[in-house]
Amino acid sequence: MLQRFIAPVLAATLALPVAAEDIKAFTDAERAQFRTEVRAYLMENPEVIMEAVEALQAREAQAQEQADFSLVSTNANAIFDDGFSWVGGNPDGDITLVEFLDYRCGYCKRAHDEVSELLSADGNIRLIVKEFPILGDQSVLASRFAIAVKQVAGDDSYKALHDALMAFNGDVTVPALSRLASTFGLDADTIVAKMDSDEVTREIAETRALAQRLQISGTPTFVLKDELLRGYLPADQMKALVADKRG
Repeated sequence: MLQRFIAPVLAATLALPVAAEDIKAFTDAERAQFRTEVRAYLMENPEVIMEAVEALQAREAQAQEQADFSLVSTNANAIFDDGFSWVGGNPDGDITLVEFLDYRCGYCKRAHDEVSELLSADGNIRLIVKEFPILGDQSVLASRFAIAVKQVAGDDSYKALHDALMAFNGDVTVPALSRLASTFGLDADTIVAKMDSDEVTREIAETRALAQRLQISGTPTFVLKDELLRGYLPADQMKALVADKRG
């Protein structure tokens, strides 16, 4: 008898809690037989388990996406107009891409080239860089130096040093950073003196607080218009997402 309804009851059990009341009405013997039939069915049809797992994963991904939309909306001012993060690309672009990055992150270094390719191919994207050093003391040192360059020497100097740091693969030390700054004709001593200032500390602290609110724990992480994109993305995928956001 149970053979005739084991599949639909099993499907309902895996997908929804509605079958629970039916199972409670079973006698002990029926419940034992049901469990035996369930096991036999799963052994004969193991793909059902994968289908249920895939359905659950899709449901969780959709829930996460909706939660991310809400997080971006709630924190929009801090994401897109914090008053201190470097803005590049086309400042008047019709769509904004925000990147949380760490100079010691290998995937950030890869993403840097992809973002550059995206901006070169599409002149209507506004880029915002969020300094988010999470990979140790050298990461913090690099971000402090980059922010100090921006505050002392301006946006163009920041961009030049930012690109250089993304290509830099050695140990990040104050002497190494000073030599790097000197190659761009920057006053390294003034920048080093600025690194531990309250202004630099505030920028890093505010970005970390924002990342915590957005539940960002890794780099690179992007915000594209209203969506959080967690992890490295190749240029072609970025282009497709930009096109999709533009409708």
